[in-house]
Amino acid sequence: MGGGPGGLSAAIALRQNGHRVTVFDCAAPPIDKACGEGLLPESLPLLERLGIPVSGLGLRFHGIGFSSDTASLSAAFPAGAALGVRRAILHSLMVERAETLGVHLRWAVKAVHLAAEGISVNGTTEKFDLVVGADGQNSQIRKQAGLHHCREERSRFGFRKHYRIAPWSPFVEVYWGCGCQFYVTPVGPDEVCLALLSRDSSLRIDRALPQFPALQARLGGAPATSREKGALTVSRVLHQVHSDRVALLGDASGSVDAITGDGLSLAFKQSIALAGALSAGNLAAYGVAHRELNRVPRAISSLLLSLDRYPALQRRAFSSLERRPEFFNSLLGVHVGEKSFSDLLSWRLLGLCREFLCS
Repeated sequence: MGGGPGGLSAAIALRQNGHRVTVFDCAAPPIDKACGEGLLPESLPLLERLGIPVSGLGLRFHGIGFSSDTASLSAAFPAGAALGVRRAILHSLMVERAETLGVHLRWAVKAVHLAAEGISVNGTTEKFDLVVGADGQNSQIRKQAGLHHCREERSRFGFRKHYRIAPWSPFVEVYWGCGCQFYVTPVGPDEVCLALLSRDSSLRIDRALPQFPALQARLGGAPATSREKGALTVSRVLHQVHSDRVALLGDASGSVDAITGDGLSLAFKQSIALAGALSAGNLAAYGVAHRELNRVPRAISSLLLSLDRYPALQRRAFSSLERRPEFFNSLLGVHVGEKSFSDLLSWRLLGLCREFLCS
């Protein structure tokens, strides 16, 4: 249930393991969504494993930069590059791959509900051994399966627009302001994706830009190449992501704030884990894998949201990291899965803590 990148990656992974798969979605492809359109380095080998070509697609970027009124930080990815690509292009490639594998795709299907032996479509029951809820933040499958109870939940709002301008940085740039962030992803040789994240549901890109004069100057008079599109971004932790015959995946299974850029890579990893667990006849193993896969992204999300909520903490943290760039490098390595938190524990951490407390 759900034919976005999460649902399609699950369908592809399950089909690669020999399962018969049908995808249902109320929309028709290509399905677009308001997102930052960056695929972190670990996403690329996952896409290759799913048989989705990424060579020559979009534009590569090589690290992350943070900018605020008081500090500027940047770090390259420890190994490999990431990819900025328009969401609709990625979705079209995934649809094509699913079709090639023989996944049954049913688009623009309404009135679909969980039923005792599978699902009900317009009142007619269709039998399935497993229903995968990949139907997004407001998942109906999650509610109908009784898996909607959560341990924590926080929401923000995201808006996205594209501009016709050559990317000015080989990095994704994150501009930090008062209660909001802009992040800029290069998605082509002459196009960038600009995304705004905020706790204010009424704040829009054009109204927020004057708060970021450096970014506004970079954009200059560049024309917009898409209309502004919005979505909810939710940090949610569920008590459980599966039952005997239902498994949740992607944003339907709990999510991290969009500022981490982890949404798609998490969905791809979960899809491969689900396919492996189902082939082994041990759906409980998926729940274990899901918790482990989400552990670091949730920690990073909590850290970044704390910096968003507490400006004084943000200023002190950025000031300390600007003086100790090796720790920003290490944090980025943890974020993209190339280092562990234990790599941060060294005698040098004491110096960073001392600088933080004294700044």
